[in-house]
Amino acid sequence: MKVAVPKETRLGELRVALVPQGVETLAKAGLEIVVETGAGAASGVSDAEYKEAGAEVVGSAAEALTGAGIVLRINPPSLSDPDEVSAIGAGTILVSFLNPLANQTLVRRLAEEQISSISMELVPRITRAQSMDALSSQATIAGYKAVLLAADHLPKFLPMFTTAAGTIRPAKALILGAGVAGLQAIATARRLGAVVEAFDVRPAVKEQVESLGATFLEAEADVTAEGEGGYAKELSEDQHQKELELISSSIVDTDIVITTAQIPGRDAPLLITEDMVKSMRPGSVIVDLASESGGNCAVTVTGDTVLFQGVQVLGPVNLPASVPVHASQMYSKNIVTLVAEFVGESGEVQLDFENDVIGPATVTHEGQVKNEYVRHALEDNAS
Repeated sequence: MKVAVPKETRLGELRVALVPQGVETLAKAGLEIVVETGAGAASGVSDAEYKEAGAEVVGSAAEALTGAGIVLRINPPSLSDPDEVSAIGAGTILVSFLNPLANQTLVRRLAEEQISSISMELVPRITRAQSMDALSSQATIAGYKAVLLAADHLPKFLPMFTTAAGTIRPAKALILGAGVAGLQAIATARRLGAVVEAFDVRPAVKEQVESLGATFLEAEADVTAEGEGGYAKELSEDQHQKELELISSSIVDTDIVITTAQIPGRDAPLLITEDMVKSMRPGSVIVDLASESGGNCAVTVTGDTVLFQGVQVLGPVNLPASVPVHASQMYSKNIVTLVAEFVGESGEVQLDFENDVIGPATVTHEGQVKNEYVRHALEDNAS
């Protein structure tokens, strides 16, 4: 079975889906790995390293995809270039981030083309699938990098300094959302010496927040929203208003705010209003990690930095790609472990929809939309 690794085409994407160590693992399972030339260059991986690991390096994506039974990518195929989908043959298994609830046109196209697609976003958050959880691995990088961005833009030190010129008080950071990205942001901000507070609508994360040395902002008992798989779910209007009041009371004396709150398949919840931004000290920094799904801050501009009432509001996109070496290594481990779920010891491939990982993560197969949540979303949109 041929496995194709094309070069990523998204603007600004520096990651690659498979690194040489992953090539070696898949080759041992009896798979033939074909990599497009230059696919790993931005991640610090040369064509020679791929060849040494056992891959064949070819001159174009079309050549890599021809005859492939499995295609490994980071980003979904682009519909702006029809060849990206049509070049993937019918019956081929595509494994990548797909964002299927938002990319419904792509889902329909994959079904029409008889492509079997597995979405890395839909890997269930169960114990045995932790090593396949690419959302978490890439969110770790985003949380880390968000703090570095904030520190770079903040016109202050983060740690406390005692010098002959006086004592510098530590900066105060507020992290909104204590999922994987939020927890990494807390840990990074603490390492850099900031005083950190954190808020999340899921009270179960309080212990994790405090174990990292941050203070957990306590909400009223009814302002909680823990959904399936440990994700947050949408609050009621009354709950949301109480949440905003709590954040507003803490944000006024905060130097750095990092927002990470997202709801799968929905627009990101609004956590920071314009009035809250106005209440912050000039020079403060907001880094909105939810900018690509609508943003947690009312003044966020996706992919840009806005100066609003003296406060810098950053709306970064695809932060994991800014740390491409380790992001690629982590993603490669995730995807190789996932592939092992449907590839046997002799290289035979079979999608078992009773498998507790493959079943939920499969979006399309044999012209049908297999995932029930995605299927219902398509039906609702069509009605």
